[in-house]
Amino acid sequence: MKITGIKAYKVGLPLKEGRYNWSNGNFVEVFDSTVVAVETDAGITGYAECCPLGSAYLPAYAHGVRAGLEEIGPKVIGLDPTDLNVLNRHMDSVLRGHPYVKAPIDIACWDILGKVTGLPVYKLLGGAAQEKVALYRAISQEAPEAMAKKIAGYKAEGYTKFQLKVGGDADQDIDRIRATREILDASDILVADANTGWTRAEAARIAAAVADLDVYIEQPCPTYEECLSVRARTARPFVLDEVIDGVGTLMKALADDAMDIINLKISKVGGLTKARLMRDICVASGTPMTIEDTWGGDIVTATIAHLARSTPEEFSFSATDFNSYGTVDIASGAPKRVNGFMTASDAPGLGIAPLFDVLGDPVVVI
Repeated sequence: MKITGIKAYKVGLPLKEGRYNWSNGNFVEVFDSTVVAVETDAGITGYAECCPLGSAYLPAYAHGVRAGLEEIGPKVIGLDPTDLNVLNRHMDSVLRGHPYVKAPIDIACWDILGKVTGLPVYKLLGGAAQEKVALYRAISQEAPEAMAKKIAGYKAEGYTKFQLKVGGDADQDIDRIRATREILDASDILVADANTGWTRAEAARIAAAVADLDVYIEQPCPTYEECLSVRARTARPFVLDEVIDGVGTLMKALADDAMDIINLKISKVGGLTKARLMRDICVASGTPMTIEDTWGGDIVTATIAHLARSTPEEFSFSATDFNSYGTVDIASGAPKRVNGFMTASDAPGLGIAPLFDVLGDPVVVI
């Protein structure tokens, strides 16, 4: 089997809440997502989606996905989409860096492999290690009382894990953490995610101010070294996200005891092939993961569900149902949340079918 063509579709994903705010005043109102189709000479097409969180979160941006596909796309024509390691080594050799560009090609090829074998992707990733996947809800940065009110609403929908967007004013962030923890049950999980928004001094102060609370601290500062310094000063469980961008940084962080949990974002590391490798390293080292991506709709949510379902429950700290945040459906067959959980489809591949009347005409054709 050979890759014969690649198409990319641009689609806007408005938010039910109207706006998503995180650290340092960053926000998005409509996400710019790219749906990718990888076509083959066997008549089988695989699909994937890549949706960066704006341009101020990671070294990635929406237009960059499509520009990168125009660059790398011609260089994968003729390759066998089911030879996933060969494909990934080739992509790395013809385009240095830009893992988020390579991710949808890799994921679409996993979709193809599933369709060829008649197996769901979670089977190919290791099998059903859990039947349903526990979800967290991200709480957009607002005033402490507003965030507490939103958590109460989402708790009523079945969520028991919450990721609080902090990384703003230190005094307000302390109030945000306290106000939201107060309304939760003892068994509920609260993560204070600063998204690199604190200085080392602010992070040290905030961690000390909430030392009496059951709260996880996630990615307080921009650099690995700053986060490691904060980690040494607090007994709160610690999550690293933005600075864990591949196997190399993961191995260093494990050796340095830099975190208790990682946030494994599939497109950040280059797709399912590399995410599976990092997942397996985490399981072998006893490190739980939040399994997710930067953002997305139905196809990203399906991809997350397959990787998470093939991960042992004790190492699947949480995952994300991004398609429940938006107002637009872009594919049928995607997972739907039920009482704070989701699961992956048993259909071959990712189990989704793009809604082309929503996607419109492709903006990239290779």
